[in-house]
Amino acid sequence: MSESAVGIDEETIGETPLLELDVDVPATVYAKAEWFNLYRADHGGGSVKSRIAKGMLDGAEGRGELTSDRTLIEPTSGNTGSELARLATARGYDVEIVMPDNASGGKVEAVRETGAEIHFVDAHLGYDAVIERCEELVASRPDRYYRPNQYANPDNPGTHERTTAPEIWDQTDGEVTHFVAGAGTGGTVTGTGRGLHERGDVTVVGFEPAEPLHAIDGLKYLGTGDHYRPETYDESVLDRTEYVGTGDAYARARELRDRYADRRVDVVDPGQHDGDTVREHLRVDDQFVVGTSSGAGVQAVHQLDDDGELTADDAVVVMLCDRGDKYADVPLWEDYLN
Repeated sequence: MSESAVGIDEETIGETPLLELDVDVPATVYAKAEWFNLYRADHGGGSVKSRIAKGMLDGAEGRGELTSDRTLIEPTSGNTGSELARLATARGYDVEIVMPDNASGGKVEAVRETGAEIHFVDAHLGYDAVIERCEELVASRPDRYYRPNQYANPDNPGTHERTTAPEIWDQTDGEVTHFVAGAGTGGTVTGTGRGLHERGDVTVVGFEPAEPLHAIDGLKYLGTGDHYRPETYDESVLDRTEYVGTGDAYARARELRDRYADRRVDVVDPGQHDGDTVREHLRVDDQFVVGTSSGAGVQAVHQLDDDGELTADDAVVVMLCDRGDKYADVPLWEDYLN
């Protein structure tokens, strides 16, 4: 077991805090602070992918697909890989992660800290090449590797249907009218959307990058061309799809940081944590910085408003997938902070 695996508490996955954001739209805008998954005081936590990492591992073990003699392997742009590595190494498995070589340093370091092996793929080949490289490795040693396959595993959206959806419903007292989430694997918006549709009249909004060459970490461009389409992305669940540009995503993340430079973020429900803990770990170096996909989610909310879709009676919930400090070395970060 790696040193970083010591102290992993899977019970801290889920029941994440619900915040209220000051966003210039008529609706009330809430946000799920997903970095409180796998919360630990010494590192601050995980991401929205902590949920599916646990769900896929539990499912694989329960079905007998993942056994002690198998090595877990998964392609990822970062967050799923780090969360699978954390949980799987803590459970005693060997782990190998396939990543593009331009993945953010924070995400790469999170994988390395677990002791997992990393296979890097030239990012200029596109993300589909990362998936293909993983498939090649599995085909070379099918007796050795077990791949959870976040892009086709029903435990991905199933986890969100079982956990994220009821949390949002309960934390908003059933008043949520819109749910907004991005499409990487599509598991978050598909699973949470299904769960919310089962509970009430909720408009489910997915968003994707507007262009093939984008810098919105965690999201996958699916608009045109022969791109790999995740089986976990069920667009029939969506009531609406928005397309967000990289510049707009960064601008909205920066806007949140600036808006809360000298004021507190409102914590509506701390989830399984106490309020002081949540307020302490909402900030990095006294700044409220969120990841690029979170900025994209806020932009999608603005686009809904631009189209006249929001009123003062609406309650929108958007996912804040991770904190922004994971992206300190990626292009545009300096522009984002300045």
